[in-house]
Amino acid sequence: MAEHPSEQHTPPRGRTGPHDRTEPRDWTDGHVDRWQPVLPDLDPVIEASVTRMWRLTRHLGRVREQGVADYGLHKHEFDTLHVLAGRGGHAAPSDLRADLNLAPASVTGRLETLERRGFVLRTPSTEDRRKVDIVLTEAGRAAWRKALDVVGREEQRLLGVLSEGERRTLADLLRKVMLAQETTPEG
Repeated sequence: MAEHPSEQHTPPRGRTGPHDRTEPRDWTDGHVDRWQPVLPDLDPVIEASVTRMWRLTRHLGRVREQGVADYGLHKHEFDTLHVLAGRGGHAAPSDLRADLNLAPASVTGRLETLERRGFVLRTPSTEDRRKVDIVLTEAGRAAWRKALDVVGREEQRLLGVLSEGERRTLADLLRKVMLAQETTPEG
């Protein structure tokens, strides 16, 4: 169900749990408490998990957008540089189109803008002289890295509260969930 953006709640600082211990509470605990009487069949563990993943994703998205903007990039420019960097700094436009799931004209427009800014170069393909390869320049790599570091620091700050074993367990559990999602026809 996940939260509605207009829901506002200040969580209480603690509550008595099943064993009379005070447990820290977050925003989601209050969200689940509000909805359980309304939806008696609501699984509070699933609702809490999904809501926390949704809120974390939104938070990291905002951090990413701000980090990208702080370094003079638009989100679509960062995304293109990110995909290109992930391909070793060079790729065919068709590869970028597939990775970004965009129409050819959209990728062409992005590449023209990035080339004007000095972030990418178009070079003749080594495999087919009729085609071009896109190469990430040092300026493009530097802009991408600076924006990426903002997100990386926040991810480290948030997941740094977990031990290495807990982070591994979280990654394994999320992989299991994602494998279920990826095996659906829409996945």
